[in-house]
Amino acid sequence: MDAITASKKSGDKLSNPFKSTVVTITGGTGSFGSTMARQLLSDGASEVRIFSRDETKQNDMRNKFKDERLKFIIGDVRDQSSIEPAFEGSDYVFHAAALKQVPSCEFFPMQAVATNINGSSNVINCAVKYKVKSVVCLSSDKAVYPINAMGMTKALMEKVAMSYSRSFPHSKTKISITRYGNVMMSRGSVIPLFLDQIRRNEAITITNPSMTRFMMSLEDSVDLVKYAFLNATNGDLFVRKAPACTVDILTKAIAIIAGVDKKVQIKYIGTRHGEKLYESLLGSEEGLRSVDCGDYFKVPLDSRSLDYQIYFNKGQHKNTLDGTYNSHNTQQLSVEEVVKVITDLPEYSKYMESPTA
Repeated sequence: MDAITASKKSGDKLSNPFKSTVVTITGGTGSFGSTMARQLLSDGASEVRIFSRDETKQNDMRNKFKDERLKFIIGDVRDQSSIEPAFEGSDYVFHAAALKQVPSCEFFPMQAVATNINGSSNVINCAVKYKVKSVVCLSSDKAVYPINAMGMTKALMEKVAMSYSRSFPHSKTKISITRYGNVMMSRGSVIPLFLDQIRRNEAITITNPSMTRFMMSLEDSVDLVKYAFLNATNGDLFVRKAPACTVDILTKAIAIIAGVDKKVQIKYIGTRHGEKLYESLLGSEEGLRSVDCGDYFKVPLDSRSLDYQIYFNKGQHKNTLDGTYNSHNTQQLSVEEVVKVITDLPEYSKYMESPTA
């Protein structure tokens, strides 16, 4: 039984750690932020602060939720002074603000540095200054063996969080990290893109049919963050195990869902800037140190100091996972399984109920 299931069945404070708390979500108008905010409000949080740059998205979210406990703060993680009003008096922070689009980060890498690295450092500094109890930083599978600017900046975001945890192991502000892959039906993701293309009688644009990608739901990503919140010690990194499929399988599943499997048009556009053939959630070096927690892997902080003299005659023992955990070697879904996974998503139902569906 994992901590989330256990907490739901427990009658003590752990059963609802967010009740009567103040929680801040950076980048809170995104798909993750909206889903997390709804769960926090359901869990009885006294206030959920949505910190982001886009006033239009904030207004849309305000009108959608219509909950006075939801507070909106305009600001940018690049500007530490703008973060402070969102963190003062906050118990917990979920840090989701980031530049996430691989091609745009390739063209504007210094913007990715400013948001994903410097902005994350600002978030951690403010959390410590205002004595936030716990910060969970959201990272990406692209941070493992990164070949693109988005992944490189996310990897350095992780290093910033780990560096603070290593330097201040007894800090009252606990820092942890979660890493996950593509979230199905999230804003800007490939599944709604394919469905929209079919709806407009356009060809589905495919980069490389052999590419594999993890298939995670928004609920999975929220559960991962909650699991980290409940189980982390300072500096821990968590990933959630997830199945995957090839782009070819995904395309066939989308065509069946849209009812055009016999006449779907496909246009091969080639690999885009910074794209990988497959994504990894754990590197082989991390795999050697990982702890298998059932549905999750935990990678404890490497707390060794800069004094390597003490390690000259002592290596590191093999642990539970030998090699990377990636979208090629995880469970592979069939076309039928992908169809079921997608059509069972609440986000898919909402998509089909939208006026343009």
